[in-house]
Amino acid sequence: MTLQMKMLIGFVVGLAAGMAVHLTAPDAAWVDGVTRYVTQPIGQIFLRLLFMLVIPLLFSALIIGIAEMGDIRALRRIGVKTLVMTILVSSIAVLVAVATVNLLQPGAGVPAETAQAMLADAGNSAGAIVAGGRDAPKGLDAVLNIIPSNIVSAAAANDILAVMFFALFFGIGLLLVDSPAANRLQEVVQGIFDVTMRLIEIVIRMAPYAVACFMFNLAAIFGWELLVRLGAYVGVVLLALGLQMLVVYPAIVKLLAGMSPITFFRGIQAAMVMAFSTASSNATLPTSLRVAEHQLGLPPRVSRFVLTIGATANQNGTAMFEGVTVLFLAQFFGVDLTFGQQVMVVVICILGGIGTAGVPAGSLPVIALILGMVGVPPEGIGLVLGVDRFLDMCRTTLNVTGDLAIAAAVSRGEETHARPAV
Repeated sequence: MTLQMKMLIGFVVGLAAGMAVHLTAPDAAWVDGVTRYVTQPIGQIFLRLLFMLVIPLLFSALIIGIAEMGDIRALRRIGVKTLVMTILVSSIAVLVAVATVNLLQPGAGVPAETAQAMLADAGNSAGAIVAGGRDAPKGLDAVLNIIPSNIVSAAAANDILAVMFFALFFGIGLLLVDSPAANRLQEVVQGIFDVTMRLIEIVIRMAPYAVACFMFNLAAIFGWELLVRLGAYVGVVLLALGLQMLVVYPAIVKLLAGMSPITFFRGIQAAMVMAFSTASSNATLPTSLRVAEHQLGLPPRVSRFVLTIGATANQNGTAMFEGVTVLFLAQFFGVDLTFGQQVMVVVICILGGIGTAGVPAGSLPVIALILGMVGVPPEGIGLVLGVDRFLDMCRTTLNVTGDLAIAAAVSRGEETHARPAV
């Protein structure tokens, strides 16, 4: 049985068991005990093992991807193609999101008493997120923070952008130096990549059980209330994400990658399930690298570069979610945004999608920051906290799919490589 089939079984079993518990014994003490002491720790162990290996994987994959370019011209060509594709796809995503929320006006349909109750329930969490958004570096400081003064401390702080910048810089240096010592160093980095991928393959065997635990927790605690409490908002987010997934990505795969969309989506099933279950682009990166090389037949030197960059820099789903959420809360609080303000929201969402951490709920501080800029109470983010986990899973799936679509498009024409059978 394939891994993705096992994960799908775990997904269905966990969801069904959680829904059964929610319907029959939602307030039972043993349910809290099971989620707190059994299913949640299992899921956290799985995520921690993956996050433990993400830094060495990102570091080694990006360096090897650059070093294997062969010359600086190939790196420049692939880098420019990746940048152009990322900006293009992210811009389309945010425009789709803004058009959808403006057309359907979901903010007008939320009962005030429900919103106030949710704000009261999530007040502490919202306050922490707002404070985090205020403390985050802004403007020139945010740009300067991408360049680490100490790579060890940056890695210890899990500053993915800083680690990626160092790996990019180091990989360029390795590409420019042709000496026996540099070649041996490249072999060492290749060894780190190989060992890390092997360890991740071992950890991934836990995935079906972790997926079952994630879904059990989600369904047992929230049930269908997760969707119905903010039905209009959830519906608009899902519609925008669906348009990007089912219209924009197939067009990119067909027209720019020269690949059948059916073949593409069939090949990336494992990565999509992993993304939905973990709600983390970084945790899904090992699976994405594997399906890109073995299922889609993409050249490793290109897919490693594009996917490691894309895990942080190509967050289409996150950018769409930020745009919909900001406009929804503006509508809810009666703040009429001008065309110029909406353009500013679009630009910030595109940039926010590039700089948002690829971890669960990584976009919430960015949303709090944007809300304050356009005159919407940042504490309003508490309205969406109840449904954020589910939507985070959905937008992460879109993020990972977008990374793979761009990797397929950038790979076209770089070298002859075997395509999977249609």
